Amino acid sequence: MKILIIGNGARESAIAVKLKGDNRITKMYFAQGNATTDQLGQNVYEESVEGLRDFAIKERIDLTIVGPEAPLVEGIVDEFKKHGLKIFGPRKRTAELEGSKAFSKKFMQTNNIKTAKAVVFDAYQDAIDYVREQQFPIVIKASGLAGGKGVVIAENLMEAESTIHQFMIERIYGDAGIQLVIEEYLKGFEASIIAFSNGKKLFPCIPVKDYKKVGNGDTGPNTGGMGSVAPSPEFTAEHFQDFEENIMKPTLAGLEAANIQFKGFIFFGLMVTNNGTFLLEYNMRMGDPETQVILALMENELFDVITDCLEGRDINLKFKDEKAVCLVMCSGGYPRKIETGFEIRNIEKVKESQVLFAGAKTSGTRIVTSGGRVLSLVATGATYEEARKKVYDDAKIISFDYEIYREDIGKF
Repeated sequence: MKILIIGNGARESAIAVKLKGDNRITKMYFAQGNATTDQLGQNVYEESVEGLRDFAIKERIDLTIVGPEAPLVEGIVDEFKKHGLKIFGPRKRTAELEGSKAFSKKFMQTNNIKTAKAVVFDAYQDAIDYVREQQFPIVIKASGLAGGKGVVIAENLMEAESTIHQFMIERIYGDAGIQLVIEEYLKGFEASIIAFSNGKKLFPCIPVKDYKKVGNGDTGPNTGGMGSVAPSPEFTAEHFQDFEENIMKPTLAGLEAANIQFKGFIFFGLMVTNNGTFLLEYNMRMGDPETQVILALMENELFDVITDCLEGRDINLKFKDEKAVCLVMCSGGYPRKIETGFEIRNIEKVKESQVLFAGAKTSGTRIVTSGGRVLSLVATGATYEEARKKVYDDAKIISFDYEIYREDIGKF
């Protein structure tokens, strides 16, 4: 059995580590991969949908798992299925639920899914006129893909106008910001729930707490994620019931009404307020760093879960009765300007945590930094404090120039 995993983050490292012990899998390929996947299989350097398709045909890949959002939005699932290739993920039409926040907001509104009030803007001046009449804070989102960074909570009119200008005129995220979603600010705490889809039903994993801000105490700009904890200590059974009734079930009904069936992952980004649980966004793949803690606690064989979903069977997800903490170590300056190429030292001395590389590559006999989020450290324990101690003890051992990480992940 040959597996192709697309992506080069710690999420893909976690998927690879989860699959590596399955003796049915004879070889794993990774596009583009990283320093972890380099040790578990073969990194390949195809990037285009067509190149990946041709590689999968040539190597007779039995299953492809898509990690990041961009290939899904580009239509990789449609292309693979045209050629009879087995792939886990949504087609291009369904991936628009992540690829376009405007599209997903309309889907939520049409299907009575509990979400923040919002307006979509295509014209710069219309957006400026609108925020001049609103109360603050207010949330401004680039509609397209912006690597998890295209969301700003504007605290005042000056910040709102500057953000709109940066997104729509300066194009700091390219075409992702030419259309905006401006929505009401919801006060509460965030949670993430990832579910598997078998084409007819959704099977949710345990809720995760993600830390999006770069600085301690949730300060500074948004990032792709500085750490995560599972299960979320804040998300109660009552919150889950609210999510299930007012978000997950109407989402499934909306997909059915639109004749959209997919076999893959769906990520629900949630905000829990005093007025209940609201949907902030969909992702149509596993999240990062949520994947790292979910798979650390999942008792099921991941290959079996995916196979059952692809064949339309129901699944019974099981998770250890433990806590998992993920700490992300980053290059200095992240999420803005960074420098890379620095050796990551003392990896062999890490004892308590699982090291999952992301922005790191093999260079001769060394492993060096190559991106903003360099690696994830993941540990489990009977308590959050036990798991937390493991990752922070190991973070002190690992060393690379200009490293940064938050000091409050999993601190309750």
